[in-house]
Amino acid sequence: MILWVSLAAMCLLAAMFVAWPLYRRQQRLSPLIAASVVTVVALSAGLYAYTGSPNVSSSSETLPDVEGMVASLAARLAENPDDLNGWKMLGRSYLTLQDFSGAVVAYERAVALESSQNAQTLVELGEAILASGNSRIEGRTSALFESALALEPNNPTALFYGGIGALNRGNMDLAADRWEILIGLNPPVEILHVLEQRIAEWRGESLQAVLRADIVISAEISVPESVAASLPLEAIVFIIARDPSQPSPPIAVTRRLLSELPDVVGLGDSDSMIPGRTLSAFAEFELVARVSVSGQPIAQSGDWFGSQIVRPAENDKIKLSIEQQVP
Repeated sequence: MILWVSLAAMCLLAAMFVAWPLYRRQQRLSPLIAASVVTVVALSAGLYAYTGSPNVSSSSETLPDVEGMVASLAARLAENPDDLNGWKMLGRSYLTLQDFSGAVVAYERAVALESSQNAQTLVELGEAILASGNSRIEGRTSALFESALALEPNNPTALFYGGIGALNRGNMDLAADRWEILIGLNPPVEILHVLEQRIAEWRGESLQAVLRADIVISAEISVPESVAASLPLEAIVFIIARDPSQPSPPIAVTRRLLSELPDVVGLGDSDSMIPGRTLSAFAEFELVARVSVSGQPIAQSGDWFGSQIVRPAENDKIKLSIEQQVP
């Protein structure tokens, strides 16, 4: 009995290892966090079932840690290199441990065993490569997502990354097409607005004031090459309008990817954070564009930003350069 209690505790700790960073970033429980907890608990239990020894006396043996379990799985696969499910489990395990290079090797073996004919495995290999430090979707990673879409045109993850890959190649129409399909698959509401906004811009629509009557300020956001060179192109750029006398919560927020800059960004009442507190009600506000190195909306040391006090009645079209770093 003690053995199984220990196993449950380990599963819970592994789940919290993944869920806590997500909760800190989102500040609420979401389907993503719940799915992460379920996945990690299943993974931990599965690893033990695969490598453990349930019949060992709990009084004389100590349950191995997660790294030990993963090492045991890797050793078993060295003796059984054709175990497809084992390689996939090893890849997911390495991702959980943030051993991204190990995950790449494991998924490469799984892809080879499947003769590159499983879309989800191709996607997971692409994600592992991105996590290992290749943050731009091009070359091999782009080819993996393209192959996944050829096998499974409605794979949500492949559609998401495939859209970014198309954008990186300068094909905004294809990027918009893919994300429109993604919208049709009923994504979580927290990302639906972002998808719709980006699609509209790729179609050349939302930057026109006639198509967004609520736009209060249009800002041409740019990043000097000397700054951009040190940042991942898929980093999130938050464009924030805030009251200088009461910076939090912001009045309105939108976001871009660093790879999409320079770009003209429109911010209006539909981007407001709090119902009834509209951007158009402010005669003056501070506009901040910040590249988030951590991906979090709250400024962190090492982020890059630019800011400017704007008065829309005097000038509703400005230029803003991101060239200062948060100490």
